[in-house]
Amino acid sequence: MVNTRRMLEERLDLLFQYMIAQRHQGNWGMDIGHWDWVPGVGLISLLEYGAVSGQGKVVDYLLRWVNRNKHKAEGVKVINSLAPFALFPELYRLTGDRWLLQKAVSTADWMLSAAPKTREGALEHTVTENVDFPEQVWADTVYMAGLFLARLAGLTREARLADAALEQTLLHLRLLQDPATGLLFHGWNSREGNHMSAVRWARANAWITLAVPQIVTELQGVTEVPDELYSRYASLAAGLQSNQAANGLWHTVLDRPDFVQETSGSAGIACGFIKGVKCGMLEPSYLDNAELTVKAILPLIAADGEVSGVSGGTPVMPSAEAYNEIAVYPTLYGQGLVMQLLTQAL
Repeated sequence: MVNTRRMLEERLDLLFQYMIAQRHQGNWGMDIGHWDWVPGVGLISLLEYGAVSGQGKVVDYLLRWVNRNKHKAEGVKVINSLAPFALFPELYRLTGDRWLLQKAVSTADWMLSAAPKTREGALEHTVTENVDFPEQVWADTVYMAGLFLARLAGLTREARLADAALEQTLLHLRLLQDPATGLLFHGWNSREGNHMSAVRWARANAWITLAVPQIVTELQGVTEVPDELYSRYASLAAGLQSNQAANGLWHTVLDRPDFVQETSGSAGIACGFIKGVKCGMLEPSYLDNAELTVKAILPLIAADGEVSGVSGGTPVMPSAEAYNEIAVYPTLYGQGLVMQLLTQAL
C-alpha cells in the first residue's frame, strides 16, 4: 500500500472518535447504544482496529459497551441482531469473563436448534423490525451470524460449531452465487425457488467477501474446509475484480455502471480481498485492487471522521432501479467497513 502508515492511523483515529460520539444517540444509522446489526458491524470493526493498532483504549471501550448493553441481548432473538456476539470470543480470551463464553454458547445453541431455517437448511434472515421475510436467504446472514459462529468454534474447538458455520457458509454460496458471473444475488426465496429481483448488490457481495476468509481461518484445524468453498470464493473474487470501476470503487448494483458508487460495499469487498490474500485464498494481485479502493475512499472521510457515500439499510428490493434510490447517509457499518479496510492496509 502506498499510503503512509501515519496517514492511515490519523484517519482511523478520526473514524473511532466519530463512531463513539454520544451526539449520535437516537440516530438509527449511528446510534451505537442499541443491540442490532448496525452497531454490531461497527463494534466488530472497532475490535479489529484495536487488535491491529494495539490501542488498549479501543478494547476498554468495547468492554464498557458490553457491560452497558448486555441486558439488551436478552430481547427477541433474530439472526440479524447476532452481530455483536462476534465480539465475545476475543473479549473472553482477553478477560476470562465466563459470562461472555456462556452467553456466546447459549446463543449459538439457539442458532443451531431453534432459529428459523429454510427448507434447504439455511438460516432464515430474521430482523428486529416488524417485518417478516419467510424462508428468505440473504447474503448478509453470513457476516451477521456465520462469523460469530465460526469465531466461537475457533475458541472452543468444537466440531459441531465449526461444521455448522461451514454448512451455513456453503449453503448461502450455493443458493446465492450466479454461476455465469461468480457474483452473488442479494437474496433467495425458498418458497418461490428464485432470487426475487435477482440483483447483484454490492454490499451483499461485500458481506460474504469479507466474512469467508475469516471463517476459513477460524475453522482451520477444527474441521476440514472443502475445495468447493475455495473455488466458489475464487469465482466470487474474480467476478468482483472484473466489475471494479477504474477509480477503485464498485457501483451499488455491481453490473450497472450507470448507478451510484457505494462506499461501504466497496470497502468491504476490498478488505475481503486483503484478508483473502493473507489467508492464501486469493492471489497477491488482488492487493492492487484493494489499494485502488483505499485511494478512492480516503477523500470520502471528512475532517470530523464522517464517511460519505454510504447507502442506508437495504432489504431485497423489487428491482435493480430501486437499489439506486436508497438514501445515502452516515452509518456505523459504513464507518466500520472503512475502518476495517484501512486497518488491513496499515
